[in-house]
Amino acid sequence: MAEKKSLIAEFKEFISRGNVMDLAVGVIIGGAFSGIVSSLCDDVIMPAIQLLIGTVSGDKFINAEGQPDFEMMTKALDVGTIKFGAFLAAIINFLIMAIIIFALVKAVNKIMTIGKKPVEEVVEVTTKECPFCFSEISIKATRCPHCTALLEEEKKADDKKITVEKKKK
Repeated sequence: MAEKKSLIAEFKEFISRGNVMDLAVGVIIGGAFSGIVSSLCDDVIMPAIQLLIGTVSGDKFINAEGQPDFEMMTKALDVGTIKFGAFLAAIINFLIMAIIIFALVKAVNKIMTIGKKPVEEVVEVTTKECPFCFSEISIKATRCPHCTALLEEEKKADDKKITVEKKKK
């Protein structure tokens, strides 16, 4: 009969999956980044566009000195001011959020590795050392490409002895 897991154990297993953490980080960072985009549009781009439209609209926003009267345009178009401060605040909020998320993910990854044994990698040997010139060569080589020494001479001699013995019998 299958062993039932506790609710806490199931939740821990669910949360420890890598893709769940990636999804959570993506949603949080996406939400924070949407604040930057909204602030850029609402506080910087739209007031600038409305101001441009007011300037192009003609002489009705020109003061007595012949200069554009931005105060009059702002009041007439209900533009408001360009809020670079609000935009910078949105960028700083995003950066703070990203740093906090980064620290949380690092902490969760560190906690997940506690108690786990390090996995040892098995590395397949692909090279050997020439006994004559001590250079590194392929394991499959029968002759050293550096000093041209025969490497498998002893093996071939043993193979010849075996074949000769078989023929005698």
